[in-house]
Amino acid sequence: MPRHSEIPGSPQEWLVRAKGDLAMARIALPEGAHYEDLCFHAQQAAEKAVKAVYRARKLKFAYIHDIAELLAGLEREGIQVPQSVLESAVLSDFAWQARYPGTAEPVDEAEYRDALMVAEATVKWAEDLVNRGTS
Repeated sequence: MPRHSEIPGSPQEWLVRAKGDLAMARIALPEGAHYEDLCFHAQQAAEKAVKAVYRARKLKFAYIHDIAELLAGLEREGIQVPQSVLESAVLSDFAWQARYPGTAEPVDEAEYRDALMVAEATVKWAEDLVNRGTS
């Protein structure tokens, strides 16, 4: 999709999707699954939450998975991003790299728990901004 196309969905709809991914990231690891699978959903939750902030501020964003770049764009617009949310940049590798064999080291439970914690903080931050009118 072009970098500056019309972006669909309201901030609330983006948050609903972010929370859906967060719910998927929280499930117990099913037999035969990998922590990378749950971390993918943590990454998606954080990415969609950040994009909800873009929508709330009526800003356009590129259809990318690089959370660091998305957060930098918000900061350029004067939005303060707390350190706990800046840490979500580490989740970007879970968008694709960790999901394919041979492209990354396997994710262990501790790394998964860290990813989940960062995603939860990012979703909460975005929800707070959207709910208070992104002031």
